Amino acid sequence: MRSLSVFAFSLVAILALPSVSRAEGKTVRILTIGNSFSRNATNHLDDLAKAGGHTLIHRPIVVGGASLELHATRAQKHEADPADKAGLYTNGRSLKEELLAEKWDYVTIQQASIKSHDPATYQPFAKWLADYIAQHAPTAKLLVHQTWAYRVDDPRFTKPSGKPGEPRTQEEMYRGLTNAYRSLAADLGAGLLPVGDAFFLAETDATWGFKPDTTFDPKLGKTPSLPHQTHSLHVGWRWVKPKEGGEAKLTMDGHHANLAGEYLGACVWYEVLFGDSVVGNAYVPEGIASDYARFLQEAAHRAVEKP
Repeated sequence: MRSLSVFAFSLVAILALPSVSRAEGKTVRILTIGNSFSRNATNHLDDLAKAGGHTLIHRPIVVGGASLELHATRAQKHEADPADKAGLYTNGRSLKEELLAEKWDYVTIQQASIKSHDPATYQPFAKWLADYIAQHAPTAKLLVHQTWAYRVDDPRFTKPSGKPGEPRTQEEMYRGLTNAYRSLAADLGAGLLPVGDAFFLAETDATWGFKPDTTFDPKLGKTPSLPHQTHSLHVGWRWVKPKEGGEAKLTMDGHHANLAGEYLGACVWYEVLFGDSVVGNAYVPEGIASDYARFLQEAAHRAVEKP
C-alpha cells in the first residue's frame, strides 16, 4: 500500500507541474528573407530553442524596410548579371547563394509592414520568390511571416492620411494584413507564422492588453519623462539623442517590437518551427516579469492553434 500511495503522490506532483517542452530535441535550419520585423521576431528564438532542448541554425537576410518587391528585384538583377552588385546583399552574397548554402528546413518571406494591409502589393513578387526558393532550395518548406499591426496610438492612426485604402485604426490594419497574409499562404501552399495574430490577441486582452496614456501630451514632454506604456509590445515613445550631438528628442516608434513584442514573436516562431508548445519554456528575457511572460507564451500558443 505504501508504494501505491507514493506512486499516487508522484503522479499528482507531476500533473501539478507547469507545462514544459516535451517534444524530442530537433535541429531546424531556417533562412529568413525579410526586414527589421523578421529580426525583431527572431531575436530570442535561439534562446527559446536551447531552453526547449532544440538546436537552431538561422541565417537572416535582412534589409531595413524591405518589401517582397525589393528581394525579388535583387534576385532578378543577380540572375541578369552575377557581377552586378545591385543583385547582392551587404555580405556580398546573392539570394541564390544563400539558398544553396544549406539544406534549409524552412525559408520565410514577408511583406514590408507599411504595405502589409494591401494584397495588391504582394504580387507578382511573392509568387516569383516562392518559385525561386523552390528551384534553389527544393526540400525547404516555405513559411509566410505574418507581421503585426502598428500600436494603437501610432501616428498612422492618430493622424490618418485619409488616403483611400489606408487603415485608420489598428484593428483595420490587423484585419487587412491578416486577410492578405492568409490568402498568400493559401495561394502558395505555404505555412503561416501567425505573429500578427499573437500581437492582436495580446494587445486586446482585457487584463494584459496595452492601453495608451491619455493624459500624456507629447508637445509638453520634457526629458526624461514618458507616458505610461505598460504592456506595450511596440517601442513606443522614447527620447533619442541625435548622432551628431545636441538635445534628446521625443520620438514615437509604434512600428517595431520592444522586448515583450520580440519575445512574443519568437514564441510563435518556436511553436511553428519545432512543433513544440512554448508554454512553460524556461527562457524568459531579463526585464519581463514571469507572470507576463507566461501570458505571452499562452498568447503565442493560442495564435498558433487558431484555425
